[in-house]
Amino acid sequence: MIVPHLQSKNDKDLRETKVRKGNQYFVIETRQPSPRNTMSKVIVVTGVSRGIGRAVVHELMSNDSSAIVYGIARTESALKELHKEYDGRFHYVVGDISDTAIQKKLVSQVIQEQGHCDSLIANAGVLEPVAPVDEFDQEKWQTHFNINFFSVVSLVSQLLPYIERVNGNCIFVSSGASVKHYYGWSCYGAAKAALNSYAQSLASEKPNIRSIAVAPGVVDTQMQVDIRERFGPKSMTPQALKRFTDLQKNGQLLKPQVPASVYAALAITGIPKDLNGLYVRYNDPRLNLDE
Repeated sequence: MIVPHLQSKNDKDLRETKVRKGNQYFVIETRQPSPRNTMSKVIVVTGVSRGIGRAVVHELMSNDSSAIVYGIARTESALKELHKEYDGRFHYVVGDISDTAIQKKLVSQVIQEQGHCDSLIANAGVLEPVAPVDEFDQEKWQTHFNINFFSVVSLVSQLLPYIERVNGNCIFVSSGASVKHYYGWSCYGAAKAALNSYAQSLASEKPNIRSIAVAPGVVDTQMQVDIRERFGPKSMTPQALKRFTDLQKNGQLLKPQVPASVYAALAITGIPKDLNGLYVRYNDPRLNLDE
C-alpha cells in the first residue's frame, strides 16, 4: 500500500511517500506530476472566433477530453465565450495574428503554462484584396501576406523547438485556390501556394515534426457571404462568381464542422507519415482519419 505523506521542503515537485511492506513502513521520495509535465495534448489554433477555427476548437474538445487549446483572434467576446464553455481547457490571447508582439505573447503563455506544444493549426486568414491582376496594390498585398503567410512562418519559428521536442504537427489551412485560379484571387492564391511550399520545406528540413497543408473545401462561413455580396459583384467576373452563388443556392456549402473535424483529428492523432509535407483536400482518402 502506498500512502502520500508530505511534500519535500526543498523541491515542490517532490513528495515523501509512505510505503508499507508487511508490518513495516518505509519513506521514499517520489516526483509528483506538475501541470506543465502532464501529457495532455496542447494545441494552438489561430482565428478561433468564428467559422472553421471556432469549429476546430469544439472538435478538439469533444474528441479529446484532456486537450488544452490556446486560441487567438481579434474578437474578445467570442474568445470569452469559448473560455467560459471550456473553463480550464481553453486559453486565449486577443489580437492581430500578424502582430509579432501578440505572437510572442501567445507563445510565451503556452510555454510558461504547459512547457510544450503538440500541434499548431494555422487557420487565421483573409481573402481581400480581390481584384484583377492589373489592379495590383502593393500595400494591400503586403497586408494580406503578413496575415496569411508571414504570421504563420513567424509563429511556427517560435513554436518549432517545443513542437520538435514532442514530435508534433504543423497543420496549415490551405485552399483550392492555391492550385487553381479564381478570377480576382491572385493574392489569396499566391499566399496559399506559398503556405503549401512552406509545409513541404518543413517536412524536408525538420525530421522531428510533420507538416501538412489541407484545403477545407467550400465552407459556409462569413468568407462565402463576403464573396457573394462584397467581392464578387465588384471584382469577379459573373461566371467566376456564379460557382459560389450556385453552391449556396443548391445547399452544397460544407458545414464548418466537416473540415474542422479533419484538422482536429490531425492535431490529436498526428499527420500520416506518407502525407508529410503535402497539400491535400479535406476529403482525401489517404488521410485515413477514421481508421
